[in-house]
Amino acid sequence: MFRILTAFLILSTFVFAQNKILISMDLKQTDHLKAYGVTFRALQKNLTADWLLNYRGGSFLIDYSDKVASDCRISGVSFTEISASQSASIYSEVQSADVNMEVMRLEKPPKIAVYVPPGFQPWDDAVTMALEYSGIPYDKIWNEEIVRGGLEKYDWLHLHHEDFTGQYGKFYASFSNAPWYIEQQLRYEEDAKRLGFRKVSELMRDVALKIKKYIGDGGFLFAMCSATDSYDIALSAANTDICDRMFDGDAPDPGAASKVDISNTLAFENFKLEMNPMIYEYSDIDIQPNEILDQMNDYFTLFDFSAKYDPVPSMLTQNHANVLRGFMGQTTMFRKETIKKSVVLMAERKGTDQVKYIHGNYGRGTFTFYGGHDPEDYQHQVGDPPTDLALYKNSPGYRLILNNVLFPAAKKKKQKT
Repeated sequence: MFRILTAFLILSTFVFAQNKILISMDLKQTDHLKAYGVTFRALQKNLTADWLLNYRGGSFLIDYSDKVASDCRISGVSFTEISASQSASIYSEVQSADVNMEVMRLEKPPKIAVYVPPGFQPWDDAVTMALEYSGIPYDKIWNEEIVRGGLEKYDWLHLHHEDFTGQYGKFYASFSNAPWYIEQQLRYEEDAKRLGFRKVSELMRDVALKIKKYIGDGGFLFAMCSATDSYDIALSAANTDICDRMFDGDAPDPGAASKVDISNTLAFENFKLEMNPMIYEYSDIDIQPNEILDQMNDYFTLFDFSAKYDPVPSMLTQNHANVLRGFMGQTTMFRKETIKKSVVLMAERKGTDQVKYIHGNYGRGTFTFYGGHDPEDYQHQVGDPPTDLALYKNSPGYRLILNNVLFPAAKKKKQKT
């Protein structure tokens, strides 16, 4: 027993016998978004980094390194060098049974892929902007990489405003004569033919199924905007054609809307498809603008989770604010009655059936869906310029995105619920 106790004391002394860098994530932080990049790069340097859930807004505690300190200064991230005894005190406070806090060890930086088409898009991608601004490296992948099995080398995959149903975002009524729409359709059709598919809807079905397998095998999926419901709808329609002739050259299957199979979906059930190709909606999953009413009263609230008993949703909701400004997208929010009971609701618009942010498990992996297009552009339009994140370095809406980026780095703990 004495030898075991001595070994423990030596280990404890080794762990705490060096100074640490505390990156607080409360209102005193000068650049919340770049703090994630600093932490990510510390992991790349094989430094020990801990995520202190619910401690000062979800702060980071990193082994002291001159390089990390320099990175903070260059990035404009506020930090404090603390002594071994100070860090021991923080660990003691966070791990106390009396507080809703927890220490989450971050092990290695995830390899990140963002699903984006080649060439210029007339709109921007909030996640790509967040990664670029914070300095977190990522690869761009497209249909060929997925069809050929290229997802295996990535830990984390992001989807944004893509349409996995093969209906080109249902922009036909408004933009079918626009050069970018025509170019997009030609690119997709050439892609499908080159990869051996008869039509685009069949290519997208294969891509959707391969992404589902990727999640089941242990991958982390994060989707925003129309890539949330359109992805799940594509899974439900894996065995039926829901596309009209202007999208894939032939009519949908008779009674296609009643043939969808919700047992194939990840997040949604009990939804009704919008089969009219002239209507800019996929289904009734999405909340309509007229249901939001007053833009000035559009806020959503993060749920409060137990950091010790529910560490996953706690990580994904770490923030310096719990009430956030709403924002729209092709898919803005999810109707609560269409969400499966197995899915964790993480943010909602209080007093309504409107859910903004959800998380769930599939196989050995997870998925997180975040409604809306750009957290700092309330009603982003096709062709609008990208958001300058240097103007929104403390954005709580963008923090939810970056929580998801760091999430796969966390050492897995068995949930107690």
